[in-house]
Amino acid sequence: MSEGIMSKAATMEIPISSNGVSGTLNEDESLEQDLQQVMVSGPNLNETSIVSGGYGGSTEGIIPTGSLKGSMSQPSSHPSLTSEELSRGIAVEKLDMMKKWGINTYKCTKQLISERFGRGSRTVDLELETQIELLRDTKRKYEGVLQLARALTSHFYSLVQTQRALGDAFSDLSQKSPELQEEFGYNAETQKLLCKNGETLLGAINFFVSSINTLINKTMEDTLMTVKQYETARLEFDAYRADLEELSLGPRDAATLCRIEFAQQNFQIHRNKYEKLRGDVTIKLRFLQENKVKVMHKQLLLFHNAISSYFAGNQQQLEASLQQFNIKLSSAASDKPSWLEEQ
Repeated sequence: MSEGIMSKAATMEIPISSNGVSGTLNEDESLEQDLQQVMVSGPNLNETSIVSGGYGGSTEGIIPTGSLKGSMSQPSSHPSLTSEELSRGIAVEKLDMMKKWGINTYKCTKQLISERFGRGSRTVDLELETQIELLRDTKRKYEGVLQLARALTSHFYSLVQTQRALGDAFSDLSQKSPELQEEFGYNAETQKLLCKNGETLLGAINFFVSSINTLINKTMEDTLMTVKQYETARLEFDAYRADLEELSLGPRDAATLCRIEFAQQNFQIHRNKYEKLRGDVTIKLRFLQENKVKVMHKQLLLFHNAISSYFAGNQQQLEASLQQFNIKLSSAASDKPSWLEEQ
């Protein structure tokens, strides 16, 4: 039965007219019925072969269908489509980020303007804000001390250079003026001693300047950066709180309830962020206070001992002060290299 159907399907010719339409409708219907019978009662396609030459062709080029099963069942990959989808996803993500940033900026700007004109409420932590203002005031005063200490270093460096040049001039004149050799010699030795003690004092002052600079521009600045993040979080928290309060006072229809729920979620997120940063600022302010006391206790003691010893002419005490704080003259930092470093 199946062999007869296959023979009929293999030998049947379908006449085609010039416009591509089949010649007779009856032949098309009979061919469709025969093909349906072949599909129902024919052999398993996994056990047959595909002939590349068509019906009645030679057996060359026969490809077993089993070898094509895997490749036919898997869809072809399209790298161009994948990259296009990836680019589209990135663009959507960036657009979403810009949208969120725009909404957040609008709410914060609105809240800031309301606070400036006294029409919006503001969350205030009096104790914490007092400590923050005290830190800013302390930083300004320490910056003034640092500026004066740098000026002292510069002027004293010029003094040491002048004393060294004067000592060299006295020493040269003592050799060329026999009648004043002793007097020039005394003054040359005095200026050289002052230069040596002055270079030692410069090392102490440079160490003082370096430590104060680190305290101001690293330790205090790091705490103030956290304070800025805290203040931004406080503004965002108040902005979303005001937005939630405004929605809560409106009508309670389905759309408004959905917006209230979404606003409640955003409010909780910014509340958690605000409370976390408030805790971070509190901890950093406490650690900064402890660190500031330790650093300034050491630096003020060094500065006092070094200045007192120098102007008292106590060279041993001056050198002992530097040894106490592990200061080496070769590592002293200054705006200009000392004349000893240039030797």
